[in-house]
Amino acid sequence: MQVEAVRRFNRFYTRRVGALRAGLLGSPHPLPEARLLYEIGQRRQCSAGELAASLDLDAGYLSRLLAGLRRRGLLQAKRAPQDARRSLLSLTEKGRKSYARLDSRSREEVAGMLGGLAGGERERLVGAMKAVESLLEKKSSSKSVISLRGQRPGDIGWVVSRHGAVYAAEYGWDERFEALVAEIAARFITELDPARERCWIAELDGEPVGCVFLVKEKNTVAKLRLLLVEPRARGHGLGRRLVRECIAFAREKGYRRLVLWTQSNLAAARAIYKSEGFRLAKTEKHASFGVRLTGEYWELKL
Repeated sequence: MQVEAVRRFNRFYTRRVGALRAGLLGSPHPLPEARLLYEIGQRRQCSAGELAASLDLDAGYLSRLLAGLRRRGLLQAKRAPQDARRSLLSLTEKGRKSYARLDSRSREEVAGMLGGLAGGERERLVGAMKAVESLLEKKSSSKSVISLRGQRPGDIGWVVSRHGAVYAAEYGWDERFEALVAEIAARFITELDPARERCWIAELDGEPVGCVFLVKEKNTVAKLRLLLVEPRARGHGLGRRLVRECIAFAREKGYRRLVLWTQSNLAAARAIYKSEGFRLAKTEKHASFGVRLTGEYWELKL
């Protein structure tokens, strides 16, 4: 059933994007040629070897495609200045015009396809496409770059949702924890002091995979809140990186202490706090989020 579902989707999508037409997007170029024009146009210049590797094409087949583009005056090659054995490919003026037409028509066609969907449907479609790309991408996720940025519209909903889902799955916490996160996150937005408070969102392959907040507790005291690292992004030191961002920011803004509240069973987070110089100030037992817990208050003198 799963194999047939994938095959059915492949047939649907190749038909939907016109991959089987003699000319892609009303151009005289079949899909392989159009893809080469796009890749070379995007890169400005590149070698045949680079194209073969990035497009996973047989060298002989690629050579025939490139020869056809050169015969029609769309492509030119010149010796690399530092290696005479290597040729660099680039589009001619005629080739750049063909590339520009293809790029423009592609944007128009995709915009037309998305325009027929409601806003929520567009988000679902793009999210599903990103999921397919992420799951089937050959590159190891360990080679992907994790970047940090500030929050933007949509991030707070993600923070609340993922805290609820991750802590329910891993620790059995109920919806009351998600409600607490929603209160904290909403207060951060409505009472934000941008000069002394900050949120960091971590991204992997364009998708959020982690977060942490630093909020003002008092003029001299900051609080680290809502540290989260998605399971698929663990093992890369992201949690420690987020904590260090908070520490550096707190010092830069003149805070004297950085405090936080965590639970005794959150071993990975506790290990980070301890190694970064935080000290356990006090503990208290409580029954929250549907389970019995031991809350811990940690602090770091800056």
